[in-house]
Amino acid sequence: MGDKVVVVGQGYVGLPLAMRAVAAGFTVVGIDVDEWRVKRLNTGETYVQDVGSDVLDAAHRSGRYRAATDYAQAQGFDVCVITVPTPLRDGAPDLRHVADAGRSIAPYLSPGALVILESTTYPGTTQEYLLPLLEEGSGLRAPEDFLLGYSPERIDPGNERWRLDNTPKVVSGIDETSLARVDAFYRRLVDHTVPVSSPQVAELCKLLENMFRHVNVALVNELSIFARQLDIDVWEAIDAASTKPFGYMRFTPGPGVGGHCLPVDPSYLSWKVKNTLGHNFRFVELANDINDHMPEHVVHRLTLALNQRSKPVKGSRLLLLGLAYKKNTGDVRESPAVEVARALRKLGATVLAADPHVDPHLLPIDIEMTEPTPGEITRADAVVVLTDHDAFDFDLIQRAGAFVFDTRDRCRGANVERL
Repeated sequence: MGDKVVVVGQGYVGLPLAMRAVAAGFTVVGIDVDEWRVKRLNTGETYVQDVGSDVLDAAHRSGRYRAATDYAQAQGFDVCVITVPTPLRDGAPDLRHVADAGRSIAPYLSPGALVILESTTYPGTTQEYLLPLLEEGSGLRAPEDFLLGYSPERIDPGNERWRLDNTPKVVSGIDETSLARVDAFYRRLVDHTVPVSSPQVAELCKLLENMFRHVNVALVNELSIFARQLDIDVWEAIDAASTKPFGYMRFTPGPGVGGHCLPVDPSYLSWKVKNTLGHNFRFVELANDINDHMPEHVVHRLTLALNQRSKPVKGSRLLLLGLAYKKNTGDVRESPAVEVARALRKLGATVLAADPHVDPHLLPIDIEMTEPTPGEITRADAVVVLTDHDAFDFDLIQRAGAFVFDTRDRCRGANVERL
């Protein structure tokens, strides 16, 4: 296997992969259409939590990494890994970024090269969608001339225990030779690979992983609504159930689901089933409905809680803690916390937010940020815990806050109400 690797997309998936490939001895070109990202990377500035500045500096010192916006830098590549976003548009898969990457890399395909898709998508994308783009743009045919495979990303941003290198990597190829090459490439990067028989299996595997989380989060979210109405402490019930050593996995309620995975990925399979088989994927659609309405439920609960304290939402000073959708990350894409903030502003509240992890480049322009100082906590009519970053001083919050509405079960006290 040759040593030149191109990684298309230098976000939370592509950049760690590029750094790992450099550490494994490959020469890597990281391609991204965002000039801001490329400029920062080439000046040694990281914006991905899982890639420290020391790691990026080491990659630059090796002389085997550079970022670029120009696909001409891919000339002569041996392996190309595509890690671009796959969002939804009007409820349907939006594969524009995959198409752009496929068309852009195709002219630089050479005989014997390997292309791997990592972006989460519906079963059939690799062979039915990406393959024709590569063949048309290169004039080559797979697998006779070049090789193609799929390996779903399993990055968990901020997880210090399970990293790219020690998380098992599912690998697949469009034929046995492609599978062998995909497997050989990732075995240089990770401790353990899991070969499967086809890209469709690997694509479904990724969706299954995320649907499992999505459905179970929806279950406890709806349970929290009904438990409140039944005057039962759902958090205590969850703690008790979590003592069972078999047949149970702990999930907790929250203000909704956000990011690139849970709100999006299950809908890819729902769309595929609907368009191919003509059936509705009822579990996914129900989970979407429950989770999509959790920000609205949080606003409703907070409104009731303020009313009980003789305070209308309009004119109240509200301090929201955590805009990111996930603990200890700064990703605000599709964040339910941002939805909550905007809904409260529309109701006339003065809304301030604090989040130590949010990158200013990714911050919505209509969100006013502050620091969770003792003064800000004391001045707030309500402190709303939306993401439980460990950087927050929850002892201070529950002690100094006049009223704390906690959606993450981190605070206790007579002045605290939990979701």
